[in-house]
Amino acid sequence: METVWITGASSGIGEACAYRWAEGGARLVITAPTAGELEPVAARCREKGAPEVAVLPYDLSKPDGIPALVQAAWEAFGGLDTVYLNAGISQRTSVEDTSMEMLRTLMEIDYFAPAGIAKELLPRMAARGGGHIGVTTSIAGKFGFRLRCGYCSAKAALYGFFETLQAESYDQGIRVTIVCPGRVRTNISLRALDKGGKPHGKMDPGQAGGITVEKASRKIVKAIRQGRREVLVGSKELLMVYVKRFFPGLCAKLARKLKPV
Repeated sequence: METVWITGASSGIGEACAYRWAEGGARLVITAPTAGELEPVAARCREKGAPEVAVLPYDLSKPDGIPALVQAAWEAFGGLDTVYLNAGISQRTSVEDTSMEMLRTLMEIDYFAPAGIAKELLPRMAARGGGHIGVTTSIAGKFGFRLRCGYCSAKAALYGFFETLQAESYDQGIRVTIVCPGRVRTNISLRALDKGGKPHGKMDPGQAGGITVEKASRKIVKAIRQGRREVLVGSKELLMVYVKRFFPGLCAKLARKLKPV
C-alpha cells in the first residue's frame, strides 16, 4: 500500500491530488498551516477510499521545526513512499515595491521549506531502498514575469536544487518529478502577497481561466506514479516554455508586454 505525504494539501492542487491518491487507496499524510483547514480534506479523503489519513499541520515559514515535521510525517505510518512538496505562496508586487522581508518570506516558503524537507528525507528514503519526491515549481520558474520577482526566483531555485538532488540520489533509488504548472484555477492569487505583505484578495483573470484542479491532479499524480522527470500542467500558456527555450529574445519581449495577471 502506497503511503503519500502532501504539503499544501488544504486547497487547490494539493487538495485535488490528495483526493486522487485517496481514490487509489493510498495512506495519506496531509500538511497545511492549520488543522482546521485539513480536517475537512481528511474526511473527504477517507470517503474517497484512503484507509488512513494523518493530519499534520505546520507553518512552513518556520524553518526550525522542519526536522521534527519530517520525523512526524515519516513515523505516521512507518515510512513514506511518495512525498509531494506542493505548498507555496505567490506575490503581486513590482521589484521596487517588494520589500526584502517579503522576498525572504517567499523564499522561505517556496524554496527553503521544500529544500529542507528533501534534505531530511534523503537519508530515510535511501536507507529504505528509495522513494519518490514530487515538487511544484511553475512556468514562472522558467522565465521572469512582471509582479513576481520573488516568486520567480524561488521557483527557479527549485529547479537547480531538485535537478541536483536527482543527479546525486538516482543510484540510491530516489526519483524526482518536477511539476511545472501554468494557469490552474486555484486560490493562489487570492492569497498572494500584495504591498505591505497583505493578501492580494483578488482572483486574477488568467487564474480564473486556467484548467481545473481536477484536470491538473490527474496529470500530476499520473506523472509521479510513472516516475517522469518533469510534467508541464496547464493550457496554451505552456507554449511560453518552448518560446523561452528556442526563442529567448522573443520570450523577453512577450514577458514585457503580457498583462501581469
